[in-house]
Amino acid sequence: MIQAAAIIPAAGSGTRMQASLPKQYLELSGRPVLIHSIAAFDHCAEIERIVIAVAADRLDSTRRLLEEYRLGAKTEVIAGGRRRQDSVRAGLDQLGDDIDIVLVHDGARPLVAGDVIRRCLDEAGRSGAAIAAVPVKDTLKRGDTDRRIAATVDRDGLWQAQTPQAVRLSLLRRAFAAAGDVDVTDEAMLLEIAGIPVSLVMGSESNIKITRPEDLIMAEKLLGQADPAPPMRIGHGFDAHRLAKERRLVLGGVEIDHHRGLAGHSDADVVTHAVCDAILGALGLGDIGSHFPDSAAEYKDIYSILLLERVCATMRGHGFSVGNLDITVVCQQPKLAPYIDAMRRTLAAACAAEPSRLNIKATTTEKMGYTGREEGIGCHAVALLTAQPPKADNICR
Repeated sequence: MIQAAAIIPAAGSGTRMQASLPKQYLELSGRPVLIHSIAAFDHCAEIERIVIAVAADRLDSTRRLLEEYRLGAKTEVIAGGRRRQDSVRAGLDQLGDDIDIVLVHDGARPLVAGDVIRRCLDEAGRSGAAIAAVPVKDTLKRGDTDRRIAATVDRDGLWQAQTPQAVRLSLLRRAFAAAGDVDVTDEAMLLEIAGIPVSLVMGSESNIKITRPEDLIMAEKLLGQADPAPPMRIGHGFDAHRLAKERRLVLGGVEIDHHRGLAGHSDADVVTHAVCDAILGALGLGDIGSHFPDSAAEYKDIYSILLLERVCATMRGHGFSVGNLDITVVCQQPKLAPYIDAMRRTLAAACAAEPSRLNIKATTTEKMGYTGREEGIGCHAVALLTAQPPKADNICR
């Protein structure tokens, strides 16, 4: 199997955006542009490592973003350079010889689809190097210094370069050595200088680069967020488990300090299970037991957040995202107030949603019933899902 790594240069200041933040950190549909770009590669099973090259003064803040969006497992953040090629070279220095193919992708190109990544990866595996590109459609004019038309350019055979640009590791290293310190605009130009052939693979018109303010508006529309009244689905989930000795108490993906935990085949996280059932109910797809049966050994003691991530992947494949979640935990003991914020952030990350879209409440039954007698803990969850453009093609398989 081909081992691949992605390098995402994101150290630019983005002055043309005329914004207080570099363009890659501006919000797009509730998440920073850079997070969208990273997530596309994080979803690719073939991608072993992701190296993000950012400005030195943004190392810590970028690492915190990766933690917040649970994108740190195979991702590292390094200091980039003054030029794009300096950032790519710095990323290249982090990779060992076990990597076969390197994909370089703009940090400000957030709408790259999984099938575009796959096409670049497959072609680089066959021919050595490939870039995503689209044929030029518009008539091209060459202007003079007075902004008058000097000539019409024949567009036949012209392509507009995009990223990712994929190349075998050994070839990219050779290209850097051959180019020396010559300024280049992309990796394909490096390869051209070194005399290394580069294949063109079909990119996507929606794979736009955020450069000017209007690009951000276009990206929002392409993500389907401009519709003021998107279709909605509502689902309700409920779960309860008995308290037992010698078990960890995990609620909403967070371990709670308590002398007893919840009994169950998995980690018995009633909060996460209720959220799963609410989302599945909204989609009309049964319940958590039908998808992850307690008769299956693979789910024994599993961290339930992993199940929620799978449920949310199914949700996105059906064209929906989390509008909001309202959760009520019914529990006499222990007191959950100190853990609520951590639970909310953990669940939000698993759902790829902003924490502000989740609300968690904890209540007692005034010592009535099985929760009041501290025999068990229950949880209700209500999920509101909103329609989005299907994202199934954005997931590398």
